[in-house]
Amino acid sequence: MASTTPEGLLHALVLDRNGGATRIEPAGIQNWQPEDGLLWLHLDVAERPPGEWMRTALGLQSFVVEALNADETRPRSLEVGDCLLTVLRGVNMNPGDDPEDMVSIRLWIERDRIISTRRRKLLSVQDMKTHLEQGTGPKSSGDFLAQLIARLADRIGDFVDAIEDRLSTIEEAESDDPVQVRRRSLAGLRRQIAAVRRFVAPQRDALDRLYRNPGSLLSDTESNRLREEADRVTRYLEDLDLARERAVVLQEELMNELAQLQNTRMYVLSVVAAIFLPLTFVTGLLGMNVGGLPGIESPRGFIIALVIMVATSAVMLVYFRFRKWL
Repeated sequence: MASTTPEGLLHALVLDRNGGATRIEPAGIQNWQPEDGLLWLHLDVAERPPGEWMRTALGLQSFVVEALNADETRPRSLEVGDCLLTVLRGVNMNPGDDPEDMVSIRLWIERDRIISTRRRKLLSVQDMKTHLEQGTGPKSSGDFLAQLIARLADRIGDFVDAIEDRLSTIEEAESDDPVQVRRRSLAGLRRQIAAVRRFVAPQRDALDRLYRNPGSLLSDTESNRLREEADRVTRYLEDLDLARERAVVLQEELMNELAQLQNTRMYVLSVVAAIFLPLTFVTGLLGMNVGGLPGIESPRGFIIALVIMVATSAVMLVYFRFRKWL
């Protein structure tokens, strides 16, 4: 290998195939041999993608280099001879970021070498590194892939559980809570579900292809573990679909509740207007500036007019009650 190393190299570890790993300096990568252990190179390609270094120093094909350095990725898996090119997505658990803004991890996996790239920090990768430092990490390249997928699935499961809890909170909200507040919460929830499902669905397909066509890189045990993880991701996808349907039903209920509130208010205004309509007629009639109006000369004229208006209102109320409009 060439002696130069890219600026984006985050770490270079040699796995001892017993769960542990030792760090090697970038300058020592050129001296690595397969018998030294399983080499894991992890690179950040956000600012300066080391495409040329990957071609010359690592000997990767051009389409592999392009996949490892791509700006936008979609979960997929491709068998290239005895190697695997895999792109996966994980829930964004970085502080201050949105969970639905899923982070990608690109992997080129050989029997004795793993090359992974990222554009943003992924906590599942950090977990892998921590376990290797503690001596409880993966023991082979297939085991590495299975453990990474399991950790990605764990965080997807946590996200799905959080979505379901938030949906239950909105469903159980008191009726006197503002409908607009619940609608905004529900709209944000639906956006998160759609964003995560966009990547979980192809990730399930990628895992299906991995365990159905494991090639020579994965053992039977590792292939079975991938199948279990694929089933788990499928279950999470079904849970997301169910959550989406619950959100749609809940949004319809909120819309109906809002429409009912508006209808109730309009109904009250209509009843008030109907009661005051005859009163307005009486006051308008008695307020005309023409001669011959009854009660003008009578000291009881005002009282009589009030009694007529009160009686008219009472009759209107009784009529509304009889028609069950109140």
